[in-house]
Amino acid sequence: MRLRALRLCVLRLGVLRLGVLGLCVLGLCVLGLCVLGVATAPLPLNAPARAETAQTGSVRIAVASNFSAAAEALARRFEERTGAKAILILGATGKHYAQIVRGAPFDLFLAADEARPTRLEAEGLTAPGSRFAYAYGRLALWSRRADRLDATIEASLRAPGVRRVALANPALAPYGRAAEEALDALGLRPALAGRLAYGENVGQAFAMAASGAADLALISEAQARSWTGSGAERAEEASLAAGSAAGFLLVPETAHAPIRQDAVLLTRGADNPAARAFVRFLTSETGRAIIEQAGYAAAPPTARPAGDQAESPDQARDATEAQ
Repeated sequence: MRLRALRLCVLRLGVLRLGVLGLCVLGLCVLGLCVLGVATAPLPLNAPARAETAQTGSVRIAVASNFSAAAEALARRFEERTGAKAILILGATGKHYAQIVRGAPFDLFLAADEARPTRLEAEGLTAPGSRFAYAYGRLALWSRRADRLDATIEASLRAPGVRRVALANPALAPYGRAAEEALDALGLRPALAGRLAYGENVGQAFAMAASGAADLALISEAQARSWTGSGAERAEEASLAAGSAAGFLLVPETAHAPIRQDAVLLTRGADNPAARAFVRFLTSETGRAIIEQAGYAAAPPTARPAGDQAESPDQARDATEAQ
């Protein structure tokens, strides 16, 4: 009798423990569901968007070589303002185009012409309606020694001491194409036969003249300005001759087709918030100020791509501190 009672007591104790354990498990499940619901619940429709200055992520930008200095200044300010990383890949516009067609992982393309972005748009490799002009460039004749330049472009290029003139490959670089157009328009191509040296891009053309491998170089005005005036500060880096000062002459704009530089958001970057933020920054008052200080004519605000809003006056408060 006592044995039966003892067994019954043990059985009831086991059932009680199972019940308590089951309640604990059930409570933990309910708590987990509550936490999950809070973590995944959508924000209210009227919740404020995250400030641009708190943005994270990165954007990979294919940049024409002539725009390198301006792009670096833009990237620095963009990163300061947004917290996102702007990764610049510099090179010739034609080479970038070929890489994009082959699937290179770029989000945004800052070209030195409008032809390649237009072709990418026609080939369905861009975000619809995202192509726009961001800058207009000028062509310049640059020398690491200002005393090698005469009063005019024609006289400078016809000087007896000119052995080599560097320019970018016209098949790859728009500034190279503009350089050849200018030489033809000014009737200088025959006089320079056998003395033209081609770099893949204007950066290489500049390097030839800066190192002394060429006497003169036809490059962008922005590049010429970046290595002239501040030449004393960057003389060692540019390999300029000791005691000399660099100089440049602007090529008449009538001597070549306008150098309109277009940007376009690529398919890969269409859903990248950092890429779209960089586009907005590029067309903002701050971005345009940086572009103009670099030696370009910034495109008017009306050139902003469809679907992107201009920055507010508060966002543009530091436009005067662009550099």
